[in-house]
Amino acid sequence: MENQYMKDTEEGLLKTYNRFPVVFDHGEGVYLYDTDGKKYLDFTAGIAVNSLGYGNPEFTEAIKAQVDQLIHISNLYYNTTCGAAALALRRISRMDKVFFTNSGAEAVEGALKAARKYAYEKKSGRYEFIAMEDAFHGRTMGSVSVTGHKEYREPFEPMIGGVHFAKYNDLESVKALVNEKTCAIILETIQGEGGITPAEPEFLKGIRKICDDKDILLILDEIQCGMGRSGSYFAWQQMDVKPDIMTMAKAIGNGVPVGAFAMTDRVAKYSLKPGDHGTTYGGNPLACAAVKTVIDLFEKNDLVGHVGEIAPYLTQKLGEIVKECECAVEVRGKGLIQGLKITKPVGEVTANALKEGLVVISAGKDVLRMIPPLVIEREHVDEMAEKLKRVL
Repeated sequence: MENQYMKDTEEGLLKTYNRFPVVFDHGEGVYLYDTDGKKYLDFTAGIAVNSLGYGNPEFTEAIKAQVDQLIHISNLYYNTTCGAAALALRRISRMDKVFFTNSGAEAVEGALKAARKYAYEKKSGRYEFIAMEDAFHGRTMGSVSVTGHKEYREPFEPMIGGVHFAKYNDLESVKALVNEKTCAIILETIQGEGGITPAEPEFLKGIRKICDDKDILLILDEIQCGMGRSGSYFAWQQMDVKPDIMTMAKAIGNGVPVGAFAMTDRVAKYSLKPGDHGTTYGGNPLACAAVKTVIDLFEKNDLVGHVGEIAPYLTQKLGEIVKECECAVEVRGKGLIQGLKITKPVGEVTANALKEGLVVISAGKDVLRMIPPLVIEREHVDEMAEKLKRVL
């Protein structure tokens, strides 16, 4: 039912979202509550953002303390949290140098610039990118240029030049596009928006070999699948295929807007220098306090290990739904980024799930996306399955 909050939003904001008819007021653990007090099980986590769930007291207190101390000072000066957050990210990501941004799309922008600057410094003459069909990297001009959905690009053409699209998990289609102008290959380690499709190990290893042989950079987008969601801090770590540049965002801040791109020392040596790239808010004390606290809590509570324990149970329950519900046909993904392919209209299912008190979103045109807070337990998986069976 429409209320004043909905009316104010529709009147005051540019309509760029088709919002669900619910106004959320607060959250506790893995549950959300609307303004009428109705309780919802959250299997979306703010689109893979709220890994710690809602109201985590240690995270909340750390953010409050930083607000009282200092929120913003600009990157012309050092601050007390940026370096600590960068070192923590470097430790868990196994990358060498970090640049903080305000979002995932901005992280992709920076990664693309870093790749072109590398080619410029090496005087290679390279500037083209190979991206993947069905990929999603963001909505800014650079990030949408490497997004493999034509409908997202068409209204804003011409895009940045020199982008070619290969088929995901088809190494031969990548090889066919590589030429003397290719400076980088960019892909999600697990495609999210494109339908929850993990990269096959041999596909990723094959791309890594192409990049090594031709001095092409490999950019892996771990914005949605990263930060423990796949069962390792970053999904590529399970396949032992290290990127040259990696993008991160979403869960690294647990709801505080922050992203980052990281690179190896080899790339950093020939990449961005003072004046090449910047940001007013990126790396601010508040965002970096959030990143450092998130990593501390991940390590303290072994959240990556918890994902490894709970994920097989989620896979099992989704498999049972496939057996019991005729419209459910396939389970995809890994860890706590999984998808359920269905034959019913996915928009209708997500809307009806909301009525049942289950928050779940789509991935593509026929997949339900399961990206809950990483703190879920077996009883929450059971509750999700019961609600979803009724909907399907």
